Amino acid sequence: QVQLVESGGGLVQPGGSLKLVCSTSGYNMDYYAIGWFRQAPGKEREGVSCIRSNGEIYYTDSVKGRFTISRDNANKKVYLEMTGLKPEDTAVYYCATDGPNPTYYYTKCTAADFGFWGQGTQVTVSS
Repeated sequence: QVQLVESGGGLVQPGGSLKLVCSTSGYNMDYYAIGWFRQAPGKEREGVSCIRSNGEIYYTDSVKGRFTISRDNANKKVYLEMTGLKPEDTAVYYCATDGPNPTYYYTKCTAADFGFWGQGTQVTVSS
């Protein structure tokens, strides 16, 4: 079955960097979009960055110039490199894919378009 596992979260000071990794299994990720989402306490889940199977990339405005998404289909991984981290980036970060289920199809970087989710990894930006 489709599985997504996030890693790389942690505690970092403002201005610091982290690299999140989404490891996938159980399906051929070459054909599907992957997204990184985040959810802070009391807030809705937000699409941070998404990458299509053809490499087309979306970033939400608040992370443009600071975050970089990339995919390594050969190793079945997707990365989110985060630099210039701010306290407002603090959240649980999830990776997700639209995956091999016709109910889900990536049109926008919103949670509703993604049917398969990882368990999340905590990112805390604090001094």
